[in-house]
Amino acid sequence: MSGQGTVLVTGGSGFIGSWCVIALLQQGYAVRTTVRDLARESTVRAAIGKVVDPQDRLSFHAVELTADAGWDAAANGCDYMLHVASPVVAVEPKNADDLIVPARDGTRRAVGAALKAGVKRVVLTSSVAATSPRPGARESVSDESIWTDLDDPTVGAYARSKTLAERAAWDLVDGSAGATTLATVNPSMVVGPILSPDFSASVQVVQRLLSGTVPGLPRLGFCFVDVRDVADLHVRAMTAPEAAGQRFIAARDFAWMADLAALLRASLGDAASKVPTRRVPDFVLRFAALFDKSLASVTPRLGEKRVFSSAKAQRMLGWRPRPVEEAVLDCARSLIATGAV
Repeated sequence: MSGQGTVLVTGGSGFIGSWCVIALLQQGYAVRTTVRDLARESTVRAAIGKVVDPQDRLSFHAVELTADAGWDAAANGCDYMLHVASPVVAVEPKNADDLIVPARDGTRRAVGAALKAGVKRVVLTSSVAATSPRPGARESVSDESIWTDLDDPTVGAYARSKTLAERAAWDLVDGSAGATTLATVNPSMVVGPILSPDFSASVQVVQRLLSGTVPGLPRLGFCFVDVRDVADLHVRAMTAPEAAGQRFIAARDFAWMADLAALLRASLGDAASKVPTRRVPDFVLRFAALFDKSLASVTPRLGEKRVFSSAKAQRMLGWRPRPVEEAVLDCARSLIATGAV
């Protein structure tokens, strides 16, 4: 056991999970991580080893979000848990329960195991999808006091899954009357350097621009944040006494797709030769969405500037996220280096 303590990170093969493992190893913790199949251990070790040597401080447990087996053994003896694992898809599923059930029930299993093991704190990776106001305003600013309204019929399966999973975690911890506390980290669109070709759906925003698979630039924009800063916020929320019982939005600045395209072209030279330059009118994207389901979920947000404030994390935990330009360019360079574009 490390002098800093032992942390269970669920979903260590994922984009955020792997950087959480790295951040903890860099700070001297012993880390256990979960994967669905132990055959992935060597691949995950190799990816993490690009940044930090795990030595003998990293171990693996096989668990599934949809099954009870293995959770108690993974959590037993841990001081903390970062529950990062959750299903993510690029396209909204036909059946919302395909996302909601594993997200909600996996959270119940993870938090239940943490409560049974008596860990000091669970940090749950939620999403700004769980802190979003009802659509309508062309511009909005959200903070942690806002919960996504599940009575709104326009809320998609992913946002429902993250909101229900986070609610489940709060209900379990609030009802336990035990020593385990909970904090949540609610990231916006996460980019930054990838460690393997197995990257998250959020990185596809940059990847599709670089590869030219998007024919033009729609009036879409997002609040971005670097994955390394998301991992840093997880560790801060894990250890700060004042973080107990708190939600923390992890977000930096808002950027339109056209802003990203201009940044890539200005900074990467020939490597950005396929990045589109022309704008796509709204009606064109809406028509294309009739045939491409990956577009259907974003067309309601055309022209919408939805901003998420991380002032609370900065004020309470001293969190300082890096500029969006750095996050996007490091993401792009890593995509190029790994042959993903």
